[in-house]
This record gives sequence, C-alpha cells and structure tokens, in this order.
Amino acid sequence: MLDDRKLAVLRAIVEDYVSTNEPVGSKALADRHNLGVSPATIRNDMAVLEEQGYIAQPHTSAGRAPTDKGYRLFVDRLSTIKPLSVAERRAIETFLSGAYDLDDVVGRTVRLLAQLTRQVAVVQYPSLTRSAVRHVELVPVAEGRLLLVLITNTGRVEQRVIETGPISEESIGHLRALLNTCLDGLGFGEVPAAVADLPDKVGPDDRPVAAAVLSVLLETLVEKHEEKIVFAGAANLAAVDFSQSLRDVLVALEEQVVLMRLLGETGDSSTVTVRIGTENPDQGLKSTSVVAADYGVGDLTLARLGVLGPTRMDYPSTMGAVRAVARYVGQILAGS
Repeated sequence: MLDDRKLAVLRAIVEDYVSTNEPVGSKALADRHNLGVSPATIRNDMAVLEEQGYIAQPHTSAGRAPTDKGYRLFVDRLSTIKPLSVAERRAIETFLSGAYDLDDVVGRTVRLLAQLTRQVAVVQYPSLTRSAVRHVELVPVAEGRLLLVLITNTGRVEQRVIETGPISEESIGHLRALLNTCLDGLGFGEVPAAVADLPDKVGPDDRPVAAAVLSVLLETLVEKHEEKIVFAGAANLAAVDFSQSLRDVLVALEEQVVLMRLLGETGDSSTVTVRIGTENPDQGLKSTSVVAADYGVGDLTLARLGVLGPTRMDYPSTMGAVRAVARYVGQILAGS
C-alpha cells in the first residue's frame, strides 16, 4: 500500500501528464504542486512508484508517465468526480429535452457526449427485452393490409406490415381496443399468456385477422433483436497520439459486438465504471480507456452509454460528464 504522500505524487504525475502529454520530472512536480517536500524526496517517491509499476519511463528523458496500473489507482482513489457547471447542466437539459422521439434522443445524446468529453461517444439503444408495452396501434395502409405499430415504455417503436384480407374499420377498432386493454403496461415476457385467448373475443369472421395480428405481434416480441449501438466523435481520435494503434481502434469501433463488450454489463445505475488500457477485452483497444454508465427510467436500467478515449484522459471531468448525461437521458425517457 502507498502512503498518502506517494499517492499525492502519483496524482500530481497523472494530472500533469494528462495536461501536457509530456513525461513528468521531480523538479516540475515540486514547482507546480504544493507537495510540501523537496525534489529529492519526490525523486525517492517516484522511484518507489516506478518499482511498483505505477509509473514508467517512456523514453530516455528524466520524466515519468503513468502506467495503466497508475491510472487505475488514480481513478479508484478519486475523492470527487468533477461536477458539471450550472451552464453545462442547463445546456444538456435544453439540448436533450428538444428531442422528439427515441432515435432523436439517442442521436442527440451521442453527439453531446462526444462534444462534452472530446472523446468517442458510444450509446446503446434501450433493449426490447427490458421493455413493456405502452400502446398498440393498427393502421389500415391498403386494402387487406394493416400496419402494426408497437410502442414501448422506453420509447422504442416497432412497425410491421400484416396481410389480413378484407376487414372493416369497426373490426379494426375493436381489435385495437382489445389489444390495448390486454397489453398496456405488460412486460414483453408476459404478453403471450395475456393474448392467448384473444381470437375468441372477436367475431368468427374476424378471427383469421386477429390470429394474423397476434402472430406478427408475438414474432416482434420474441425476435432476437441485435442490440443497436451508435457512436460519434471518431474524429476526436485524430488529436491523440495513438501512433500505430489508431487503425486498430477504428476497426474495433466498427464492430457492434466489440462495442457491446466495450460498454460492459449493466449493473448499479449509480456507478460510473472505468476500464483502463489492458482491462479492455478487445486487443485493438489496449491503448484506450472506456468510461461508461447505465441509464434508465426509475429503477429500471435500460441500456448503457459511455466514451472511449486514450488512457491519457481527464478522468474526473469525463466521469462527471458521462454520469450527468446518463441521468438526463433517463429523465427524458421517463417523461416521454
């Protein structure tokens, strides 16, 4: 275990290296930080930090830079996550509250995160498997053809066209009312049992149509929907010295499965998780860090969002931005 003074030296090294992208020496630390000890003492502390793997000498200069292990200790010992200013919080709320549907919420969120953090932002759409039915709409689109619109409590809208044969407006209205009476507020897993006897509640002539609608509805609910991920801000990587690994990072970002693993599993919605360098599961992302958080409605976690950037990242500010945006997205979805 490191004592408080060595932790203070490590914290100062991380802050200076993130700020300057230059290896940090003992004299610079003594000049820039009120550590209360001489440069010689700081050199001794740096020697201990290097021996234990928290800092390293990147090239022949006298300075040192944090390792993945050093960044991890820095993040784990953060006493505070840097809060956003009142102006930043107001701007986030105004920008997100202007969204008119789920696609717009997700699109605005990913652009906002990329702009706030100057990193690559990644946002996962709310999963259908965690959704409940808010409304079912049946819309005649042509003779013998209906559009089934399923709206969830998470803002997702699923649409399917159904070939039904002739059906009257009155029958469509009756079937629509039955569906919404049966399904309103039910989780997707509860729907099959709730609609099992629904064809028996319509007239004999309308039962084939009811059966066709239920068949498409249940297919929509049980389909293995590929989790959808969007990202923005890849151009921010150009400002970072990834040297030979930039191509690997860009390739990894193109893979949906990699992005899903990148954000990690949902967990405690109040926690911001940080993966640093070699902690990332994909080989192409060993030079990056990922800061992620859950978002949801009330106690229901719907999905995750986060940012990807170099390990030389302003962790306090980035963690604050990710946490704040996740909270606002949850509030927007809860009110939608």
